[in-house]
Amino acid sequence: MSTPEFASEIVTKALLRQVNVPGLAKPAALITLDNGHDHKKPNTFGPAGLASLDAALDQALAAEPAFIAVTGKPYIFAVGADITGMPLIRDREQALEIGRLGHRVFKRLKDSTVPTFAFVNGAVMGGGLELALHCHYRTLSGGAAAVAFPEVSLGIIPGWGGSQLLPNLIGVIGAAQMIVQNPLQMNRMLRPAEARELGIFDELFEPADFLERSLGWAAAVVNGQTEVQRPEVDRSEMWDAVLGFARQQLDERLHGGPLAPYRALDLLALAKTASFEDGTAAEDEALADLLMTDQQRASLYAFDLVQRRAKRPAGAPSPGLAREVTKVGIVGAGLMAGQIALLFARRLEVPVVLTDLDQARVDKGVAYVHQEIDKLVGKGRLDPGKAAKLRGLVTGDVDKAGFADAELVIEAVFEDLEVKKQVWAEVEKIVGPECVLATNTSSLSVTGMAEHLEHPERVVGFHFFNPVAVMPLLEIVRGARTDDASLATAFAVGKQLRKSCVLVKDAPSFVVNRLLTRFLGEILSAIDEGTPLDVANEALDPLGLPMRPLALLTMVGPAVAAHVGQTLHEAFPDRFGVSENLGRVVAAGKPLTDRDGAINAEVAALFQLGDTALTAEQVRDRALRALAQEARLMLDEGVVAEAQDIDLCMILGAGWPFHLGGVTPYLDRAGYAQPRFLAPGVASLPA
Repeated sequence: MSTPEFASEIVTKALLRQVNVPGLAKPAALITLDNGHDHKKPNTFGPAGLASLDAALDQALAAEPAFIAVTGKPYIFAVGADITGMPLIRDREQALEIGRLGHRVFKRLKDSTVPTFAFVNGAVMGGGLELALHCHYRTLSGGAAAVAFPEVSLGIIPGWGGSQLLPNLIGVIGAAQMIVQNPLQMNRMLRPAEARELGIFDELFEPADFLERSLGWAAAVVNGQTEVQRPEVDRSEMWDAVLGFARQQLDERLHGGPLAPYRALDLLALAKTASFEDGTAAEDEALADLLMTDQQRASLYAFDLVQRRAKRPAGAPSPGLAREVTKVGIVGAGLMAGQIALLFARRLEVPVVLTDLDQARVDKGVAYVHQEIDKLVGKGRLDPGKAAKLRGLVTGDVDKAGFADAELVIEAVFEDLEVKKQVWAEVEKIVGPECVLATNTSSLSVTGMAEHLEHPERVVGFHFFNPVAVMPLLEIVRGARTDDASLATAFAVGKQLRKSCVLVKDAPSFVVNRLLTRFLGEILSAIDEGTPLDVANEALDPLGLPMRPLALLTMVGPAVAAHVGQTLHEAFPDRFGVSENLGRVVAAGKPLTDRDGAINAEVAALFQLGDTALTAEQVRDRALRALAQEARLMLDEGVVAEAQDIDLCMILGAGWPFHLGGVTPYLDRAGYAQPRFLAPGVASLPA
């Protein structure tokens, strides 16, 4: 079986040139990876790109150079395999050939009798990092945007040597962190200093003279002036213990749902004693298995949503209509308002004014922002000069008159429609007629808030998720009378805040909260009827969700969940009930679960159960049928443009895992969607 051709492959060419380096009698061979585009289209490897590198190595070795070095185009080394070609793989034999081809080409760098170097001048991920690991020596630019193995988040494993080379270079602890833990933590990337400290790279040079210094350092290594020393890897029983603990953590968090992280742990275990040939052969088999799963295709679908659709929000008005925002007002100075203020100051770098009912609350809110800035300095994420500037941007006052010259005012006050109406009535008398009024409501009607205003067209929903700095989703809600200019301004500001924005119709609780409330409502209803708490709480474990329902309820906050539930009950009483047991939890004022997700026995004792107990399978079936029904109704109502927007919201706002592809692909595959949300073959293997 031949390797499949990737029709859409943007070929990363391996451009070879001879370089004279002081101190060496012979020239060095420098291979530059370049796909002909700027940094917005990173270098990737498909079959044609691998063939180009293979040919360049032939030419380089034929010239008998002093050494061979591989580097990348400006700002980019390489970010891995060409994932656009993965859906073209139709059978397991083709998948095997993809793995074997990458191994054969990269192994030439490892087995070369001529010294090989990777000069990693920019972002390096996946297959790009595996290429670098095959080289005998590695330098890294301090300006590299990211260093990572993200494969597990895409439903695969580092399949071109990474699972074997990395643990044998830096040890199993660091390797497990990079290959398994980081991809499952919102695809955490390493900064250059972290990658150097882990021992992945031998030297770290500043970007300004990176290539020159890398060439000079390589020459010193080749002529013996510089000796590269690497610590011996610990292969004691600790290796097995680390992987055992990692597996236990996976079981506790994901309950065996996703396939890829478990296969990655198997390969890391093999790397302890296996030969490189046996280890990479096992990689081929694992990669071929995973590439032919629905989970992997669902992961690609989710990745595409996050990387592409999130950057081009469906239904957003022309960016040219957006107004400039040079000052922001925030009504409220509580925790949520403080988080929002900090985000605006950091991303927009414009004055931000907080107000509240009294000076004590205002002072507390401003102090919170200043303290968070100090923490960022302490972590090395802000320099003192920038921190001083940000502190100066965030001020507070009990008088809303400070909003007079603001172009955007956002309210983050108590979730009560009449309170919010009063806030906007007061603000409208102060601000200019084009100032955008944004509400951070999680469930209330944006249209209702604006109905008595002189300019209701400038009111828009701006629903952040907690914690504001971490959660990437921003639901932007268009009220019945919101105009395009206000909406465009909201989207422009959301982009400046580095949030992924989704346009949502003004409907009760919008997208994420509506679906989560329906989902949690079914779990609570099953408990109310008599299902034991642990049975209902563990019913969804086979899906591999990041949090069990009752832990999610604790994180959201029982009082918040009850409020949103009441709003939805009033709107849709036939589908959203009111749980008296939830009311008891709210009254108790104690968390339902602890930090590890274990049910609090004291609070659980407050529950009054009926006499109809469901099995875990029945609870799961009930919850998933409810999700399918609610998602279908939301699409029928036009809450969002397409099912893809529901999935994007749930991935970014609720942590719905990539391996499921979001909500709707899983409901399609599991048979709960009638009719299907997506066409056959979308987020699943071809029929």
